[in-house]
Amino acid sequence: MKRYEYHTNEYGERVAVPKDLQKLLNLQYLRYTNKTHSVGRHDLPEIICNTKVYPDYIALYPNKAEYRKTPFTAVAFYNYDDVFDGKDGLYNAIYYNDEKRLEWFKERFRGVRFFISPDYSELGDVDDIENNYRIKKARVVSLWLAIEMNAIVIPNITYPTVNSLWFYLDGLEKCTVVAFSTKGFIDNLVEREYLIEAVKYTVDHLHLEAIIVYDVCKDDKEALKIFNYAIEKGIKVIIPDNSLKQRNSSRKRGDR
Repeated sequence: MKRYEYHTNEYGERVAVPKDLQKLLNLQYLRYTNKTHSVGRHDLPEIICNTKVYPDYIALYPNKAEYRKTPFTAVAFYNYDDVFDGKDGLYNAIYYNDEKRLEWFKERFRGVRFFISPDYSELGDVDDIENNYRIKKARVVSLWLAIEMNAIVIPNITYPTVNSLWFYLDGLEKCTVVAFSTKGFIDNLVEREYLIEAVKYTVDHLHLEAIIVYDVCKDDKEALKIFNYAIEKGIKVIIPDNSLKQRNSSRKRGDR
C-alpha cells in the first residue's frame, strides 16, 4: 500500500508527501475549507447563504427535544461557549477527525434543516488572535453542517467591537441572509447602540434580503427598533418564536 503521494514543487522537482499529511499536521478541517474560497486578509472561509425559505422557530443547542418542533426550526448556539464548545464539542471533533464523535453529532442533528452558525463569544478585552480564531471555528463548523448535514446554515453576525466588523464580514459577501441575537442588548443602552451600529454596518456592506433575529422579549417592538435601518432599506426582519420568548409572553398574559 502506497504511503506517499508524489507532487511537483515550484522548482519542478518531484517530492514525496505522506498520504495522511492532513492527519499528521492536525489539518483535517481542510477537507471542508478546501471546498470553498478563502477571503480577506486572514483567509476566512467563504460561507454562502441565499435561502428564500426562513426559519419559523429557533431551538437552542441544548434543547434537543425542540430541534424538530416545526418543519422549519433552526438550531442555534446562543449559549455560553462551554455548552457547545467543550473538549468534546463539534469543532474539536472536526479538527481531530474524531469519527465516533462526529457520528454522534450527525445522529443528534439528523433531520434538522436550518442552523444558525455557532455564536462563539467575542470580547473587546481579549486578544485579537483569540477572537479571530473563534470566527474561523464558526466558519469551519458551518461548512461541516452544510456539507455533512445537507442543511442551510445562516451566518451569525458577531464581533468584539464595531470597529472589527470589516474583518468579521469577510467571506460573507455572497450571503443574502444573516442572523443576529438581541439577547443582552435590549436593556443595556451602550450595548444596544453598538448593536444598532453593527446592523447598519452589515446592511451597508452586504446585499441582504433578510435578517433572522433571535430575541427573547415578550413582544417584538424593541427588537424591531434596533433593526429599523434594515427595515427602511427593504430588508425583511424575521423574528422566529423560541421557548424563552414563549415563556416571557406567557408571563405577560399572566398564564400559569
